[in-house]
Amino acid sequence: MARFVYHMQSILDIKNKMEEQAKMDYAAARIQLTEEEEKRDRLYKRKLHYEDENRERLHGQLKVRKIIEAKEAILRMDEFIVSQEEEIRKAEERLEQRRIQLAEARQERKTHEKLKEKAFDEFVAEENAKESREIDELTSYTYGQKQKQN
Repeated sequence: MARFVYHMQSILDIKNKMEEQAKMDYAAARIQLTEEEEKRDRLYKRKLHYEDENRERLHGQLKVRKIIEAKEAILRMDEFIVSQEEEIRKAEERLEQRRIQLAEARQERKTHEKLKEKAFDEFVAEENAKESREIDELTSYTYGQKQKQN
């Protein structure tokens, strides 16, 4: 039997590599989103710490300057949190773009794999037809030789 050679194997290999790259890009975007969310969580904890400190200062001896500084720190944390929320939104958008790219790369790879399977099925059918013709020719030849001898 002849050896099957898929003429577009190089394209299929490229599609596989593109899918792997898309997977890595998606994973990197996922990691980036997680890091941004962790930054936001740290900012919230820091804000809570400032709020707790401010409450303690209000119950103890009143130092106006310290109270004003604490309120300013809380306001600054609010600004940082809003900014961080924007970074998270951007990271989520990047993650979604990478997910779409991964889905497209996966679909292209699957399409080329199906084309390869179809080409292989056609190859097998052709080989079976050739084999069948050879068997028929051999049978006809053998039968013809027996007829000549009789």
